[in-house]
Amino acid sequence: MVKHKIVVGLLAIGSSLAQASGMDSLEQFVKTAKTGRAEFTQVVTAPAKEGQAARSKTSSGTFEFSRPNRFRFVYKKPFEQTIVADGQTLWLFDVDLNQVTSRKQSMVLASSPAALIASAADIKALQADFKLSNASTAPDKDGLEWVLAEPKAREGMLQSVRVGFKGAEFSALEIVDSFGQRSVMRFSALQVNTPLGAATFQFKPPAGVDLIQQ
Repeated sequence: MVKHKIVVGLLAIGSSLAQASGMDSLEQFVKTAKTGRAEFTQVVTAPAKEGQAARSKTSSGTFEFSRPNRFRFVYKKPFEQTIVADGQTLWLFDVDLNQVTSRKQSMVLASSPAALIASAADIKALQADFKLSNASTAPDKDGLEWVLAEPKAREGMLQSVRVGFKGAEFSALEIVDSFGQRSVMRFSALQVNTPLGAATFQFKPPAGVDLIQQ
């Protein structure tokens, strides 16, 4: 009987550790990764319409960040777009449209996926805007452990985000918006705490583009 209780106790401890590992990885990443650079692929899938199959669109590019509140996404394929957060303003440059859109960062970033990986200074800042919980009790088929982040502000465009870690390494985001559109981002060649110059997160609208301020 004593031996049985020991085995059950060990299994319970192992289960508890497994459940905590995703949150531990997120907290460690936010705490220690002050800058970073990675490549990414993104697959966006719109909800299936009646009588039609769901449609997906794949894009790829590079991602850089400097905590807190600075990041740059550069989409290279299939269409060129640049998204820059410089600490004050969020810029979106669509090359094909020859258009730049600017917004105040404070209005859009707190409950965004970017806050989870690049903007927040610490885990407490994340918990002010998101309900965080472990989304897996063991690694999935890709070896990833997941944290579910649900925005506390329900009036936004974001329904939920899952953050994936392979061990301690940040590897993926799965984003579902309020329309049911699903976006899966996979990151590779991640370099953490690599030096990034201030110019990385500066943006000046090119001459001749249409500038829209929101």
